[in-house]
Amino acid sequence: MIRPIIAIVGRPNVGKSTLFNRLVGRRQALVRDTPGVTRDRLYGRVSFERWQATVIDTGGFDPSSEEPLIEGVRRQVLTAVEEADLVLFVVDTREGPTALDLEIARILRRGSRTVVLAANKADAETQASGLADLYRLGFGDPVPVSAEHGRGVAELLEILRARCPAVAASTSRTESPVHVAVVGRPNVGKSSLVNAMVGAERVLVHEAPGTTRDAVDTTLVYEGRTYVLVDTAGIRRKGRVQEALEKLAVVMALKSLERCQVALVVVDASEAIAAQDAHIAGYANEAGRAAVIVVNKWDLVPRGMVRKAEVVEQIRDRLPFLDYAPVCFTSATRAEGIPELFDTIAQVAAEARRRIPGGAVTEALRAAVARRPASLRGDALTIQSASQVAVEPPTFALRVNRPNDIHFSYERYLVKSLRHAFGLAGSPIRLSLRKATGARTRARRVRR
Repeated sequence: MIRPIIAIVGRPNVGKSTLFNRLVGRRQALVRDTPGVTRDRLYGRVSFERWQATVIDTGGFDPSSEEPLIEGVRRQVLTAVEEADLVLFVVDTREGPTALDLEIARILRRGSRTVVLAANKADAETQASGLADLYRLGFGDPVPVSAEHGRGVAELLEILRARCPAVAASTSRTESPVHVAVVGRPNVGKSSLVNAMVGAERVLVHEAPGTTRDAVDTTLVYEGRTYVLVDTAGIRRKGRVQEALEKLAVVMALKSLERCQVALVVVDASEAIAAQDAHIAGYANEAGRAAVIVVNKWDLVPRGMVRKAEVVEQIRDRLPFLDYAPVCFTSATRAEGIPELFDTIAQVAAEARRRIPGGAVTEALRAAVARRPASLRGDALTIQSASQVAVEPPTFALRVNRPNDIHFSYERYLVKSLRHAFGLAGSPIRLSLRKATGARTRARRVRR
């Protein structure tokens, strides 16, 4: 289904992100009582009765500032306006039309998009009665709303539905997109990598660490396959995270792992693998997500100084728990290594969804036990049966004679035996050890 697109614009701190969250029905955008929290374009879906639309949250629009970060935000806003079918211009009712509001209105009037004026923070009838000054902006009747309390939002949705242009319905069916979370320390080039994969400035890039705050979703089609790239805030050590805004950004970055299928763990080729890289990789492993380790900024490594094989060896040494993850080398600034990265993402996503017949699983594990028998308090380990019970990650249930006595090192051996037999590259493998049929011992779940 093709939905109309609505861009939410306005100067900083008028409540655009709060209204965006209210429209989409969940806390998708970061909200703080501080100007300039939102910097990138955030996309969400609004549903009202049987009508649906895509809404875009944007950063505070300041046409006059020449500061590089503000200029980057301005480019993001103008891109959203060009993409939209309708613009929702948000102002602060309590302050009335400011000089910056008038300048934004002048820019919007030059365009061809329909504009709906939302008078936000109209929390009481007395404030709603002060709407007369807003007619100076030139967009007709302002719609009083309180994004924080939900007042007037239903009326706003009715107006948006009525004024949005009709779009043609799509009858084609497409397969589900692959959701890819891009995670890593600050300033390793995550946003630059997303832009290189998209082929455009989708997210704001700045030399200062911490530019990205929200988890920014970007949908794209590459060689006929749909992907949703989720750019996230840089994750620092907990002891270094002081500001509440950064804490929220890190929480949203970690939550992005829960809704993705593949995690791109980005590291800096010009630096050694740090302890924080290992922590972030551990988050992806614990979440059970297929993973690809991306060595970015490879162009900064002098030619001949170090071989890729040596870097891979260092990664395997520092991240042994992620030994199943393939390694890709990229230069986001030069858009190098991107086709290989997409191929790897598609491969690990497919492997994470593979289903293996139970007979083949049982045969492979029995062969592994035969190669390396295990003695459990005097009894030999026997596998009654084994089968795959879940995907993403591949999870296997094993019925054995003494599940509680199997050492964790032997469990790792069984996992490696499954990987050797069936591949499953890029995806963690989980085992669920259960008592053989007829026994009353409670099942024990093991994560590896």
